[in-house]
Amino acid sequence: MKLPHDVIILLADGARMLLLKNCGTQLEPDLRVIGHRQFENPPNRDLLADAPGVGFSRAYPGHDTMARADPHQANEDAFLAACAEALAAAAEDSSGLVVAAPPRALGVLRRQYDERIRVRLIAEIDKDLVKHSLDDITRLLGGYQAAVGE
Repeated sequence: MKLPHDVIILLADGARMLLLKNCGTQLEPDLRVIGHRQFENPPNRDLLADAPGVGFSRAYPGHDTMARADPHQANEDAFLAACAEALAAAAEDSSGLVVAAPPRALGVLRRQYDERIRVRLIAEIDKDLVKHSLDDITRLLGGYQAAVGE
């Protein structure tokens, strides 16, 4: 995939986000970090350590009456919504947008896209690239075919 000059790239998973901008050309991309966030999300065993006990219903033996929550996943979803807001704010100064995230995170991000993102979206990549170095990210993005429309 060729990355146009001034394209904004969002790399995100449930705990980390990188916003990159191509300050180079399509032939020689120069990705620079313009934003980053990291979120410490404790596991459910820590988040639910002081949760109330399980109740049982006589009407439905074997079924608990309290809904099973997943606060760890809810925290990740809220973090990804904040990532989509950061992408929308950065979209104003871009020639296009590329989003790379693991499949589940990509689904959460898609639900958060607003019109500023939709009209500039060039590609979506369902891979977790946020932990790679900038050189690796540049090389890996160059090997992908655009998933939205190039």
